[in-house]
Amino acid sequence: MTLREMWVAYMTIVRKESVRFLRIWPQTLLPSVVTTTLYYVVFGTFIGSQIKGFGDFSYIQFIVPGLVMMAVITNSFANVASSFFGSKFQKSIEELLVSPIKPFLVVAGYVTGGVFRGLLTGVLVLGVSLFFTHLTIHNWFLTVAFIFLTSLLFALAGLLNGIYAKDFDGVSIIPTFVLTPLTYLGGVFYSISALPPIWQTVSVWNPILYMVNGFRYGFLGVSDVSVPFSLFILIGLSAVLIFANIYLFKTGRGLRT
Repeated sequence: MTLREMWVAYMTIVRKESVRFLRIWPQTLLPSVVTTTLYYVVFGTFIGSQIKGFGDFSYIQFIVPGLVMMAVITNSFANVASSFFGSKFQKSIEELLVSPIKPFLVVAGYVTGGVFRGLLTGVLVLGVSLFFTHLTIHNWFLTVAFIFLTSLLFALAGLLNGIYAKDFDGVSIIPTFVLTPLTYLGGVFYSISALPPIWQTVSVWNPILYMVNGFRYGFLGVSDVSVPFSLFILIGLSAVLIFANIYLFKTGRGLRT
């Protein structure tokens, strides 16, 4: 394939993925905005007003970065997992497998769609937070880097889930029993410094902790963990999933029956 043909193939997949979730925005974008607004009202305004802030920041300012990341993680993963499994279920993925499109282009196309939805949802959730509190950006580069890399990582994870899923239950089991507990226990609503030592030790094995704290550092300049190490974890996990997905496409594992 020529470079132009590769670009057309890539953009065709991206356009399909983007139009798919934008067309049904009340089902894809609105739920996260509504749910997070309730978090802002209940935890930020009602309960948060009774909770002592963290340093120079109020409780609602502390939880905003975590809630944004929670929306990004959920939407990036769900968009790719559901879309790709839908293509498998309808057998339309076979058209891509027999086409001359390179595996990395297919991976890039689906993942870009997931990243787009994740970032768009994150921006919407962040915009809603401005109705409840005032936010400043401590470090623009780290803020953008962490939200982009987190969206990329979970879009790749969603593709991996879509490849291996055998039915619709296989698509929903990871978000329900893995992502949701890890996210809630990843420091979204609290600082791990407030936990007993044993739970602090357990928490450092949760990768989402590093994403939430890295993004929070970008806004507030505070973090419970090393920011460079958090960035290293994100880049490393993303690289592993990129190669894993491309390998699965090349070998056809989970794709060919």
